[in-house]
Amino acid sequence: MASLQHLDKQIISCQKCPRLVQWREEVAALKRKSFRDEKYWGKPVPGFGPVDAKIVIVGLAPGAHGANRTGRVFTGDASGDWLYAALHKSGLANQPTSTAKNDGLILNSVRILTAVRCAPPGNKPSTEERDNCAPWFKEELQQLTSARVFIALGSFAWDALWRALGELDHPLPQKKISFAHGASVRFGEHLLLGSYHPSQQNTFTGVLKPGAMEKIFAKAGRFALH
Repeated sequence: MASLQHLDKQIISCQKCPRLVQWREEVAALKRKSFRDEKYWGKPVPGFGPVDAKIVIVGLAPGAHGANRTGRVFTGDASGDWLYAALHKSGLANQPTSTAKNDGLILNSVRILTAVRCAPPGNKPSTEERDNCAPWFKEELQQLTSARVFIALGSFAWDALWRALGELDHPLPQKKISFAHGASVRFGEHLLLGSYHPSQQNTFTGVLKPGAMEKIFAKAGRFALH
């Protein structure tokens, strides 16, 4: 646990990407009107959940007025509302909401992190920014030695996971499997699953339907926890 806490501290102090540093701090200074009385986090966002988690969920990046405000991944925005409600229904979280770091949320054998740790403009990190963040991502995956299932929320996370797991010498198929909601790749004693990201773009349009994530989480739970 000490080494993961040390990694989190290193991530939080990262200044590698000038564009992302400027953006996350600008958002934190200007704020959204509805949060004008709050102090924004405005720094890279570490992972959340126990170090011995058997299920690892990976998103794209922190939300500008969600995790970049609260300092906890998928906390304080609509994407997080959808994700944590689904985790709670699946028995993987003790409550269905995540509003702040001190709200009492506890995850059950799940750790959540993002492929890029700073909020990017337009939710679109550059290739260089992705690559700058990749060593943090790879190191965290390496430290999560109990993990048996990896869930990618969206194609960006799928690609990042595929690359990092391959570099960590996991026996992935030689031919890369394309991302899709419900995509499933068994490799050794591990499983990689794909789910649409719970962004408003997906939930408002019905691309990600109610109950769809719960099916993914149920499959993850059967594989990792039983």
